[in-house]
Amino acid sequence: MKKNYIFKFILLLIPVSAFLLMSSTGGRSDGRSGSPGDGGNTCSACHNGGNFNSSSDITTNIPITGYELNTNYNITINTTSSAPSYGFQLVAENSSNTKVGSFTAGSGSQVLNNRITHSSPNNSGDWSFVWTSPSTDVGNVTFYAAINCANGNGGAFDGADQTITTSTSFPSLSTKSFNALAFDMYPNPASNSLNIDLPNGAVSAKVEFYDYTGKLALTGKVSSNNNNISVSDLSSGMYILKVIADSKIGTKKFIKQ
Repeated sequence: MKKNYIFKFILLLIPVSAFLLMSSTGGRSDGRSGSPGDGGNTCSACHNGGNFNSSSDITTNIPITGYELNTNYNITINTTSSAPSYGFQLVAENSSNTKVGSFTAGSGSQVLNNRITHSSPNNSGDWSFVWTSPSTDVGNVTFYAAINCANGNGGAFDGADQTITTSTSFPSLSTKSFNALAFDMYPNPASNSLNIDLPNGAVSAKVEFYDYTGKLALTGKVSSNNNNISVSDLSSGMYILKVIADSKIGTKKFIKQ
């Protein structure tokens, strides 16, 4: 009799396990974006172990100088990977880790609990949708995304998927004068390296270079002890340099020779 109970329990586990494995193919409504507000959680607990040499970035038509209130902006996730199948989740949060603004889904995506996620896996790792900025000033906004690069078998826990994260930040134009970061850079133009002097009190900063299309071309870090960053990998041309430190953002034009 005991063996029969065990056999019935195993039979019950089969459909339950299958449901758990397949339940995320239509997106997740709980926090899996990798953002601070989501506790840094992604789907890596289930989708891990694989390596598809994946990378991803978030591009948008929000100006580097900041977003306007109650305005629609186009957001795009672009993924480079050899994986055959992809899913994602993205959120927008302010410095208090509060979800801000609202999303309008595009092809292959849906909005769940003020998060935007895939409605079904795709084979490109690219999605486009619209973010509407808040109607009141909430300060700097950061977009956080987690992308699942999957082996395409429709399941999880097989140790053959890869989860990656990416983020990008923008200030509010309404508080630009209060949140502006003053910094110096030299030489400009430059061909190999650039020095970035941070203002007094700033210990370290994140540095981002955007090309004329608004695409993130290079990222790095500088500090009060090491203010040099290599720009040798950048193609010749004009860039917008964005320096982020202590919830403040500064931007300047930079020319790569």
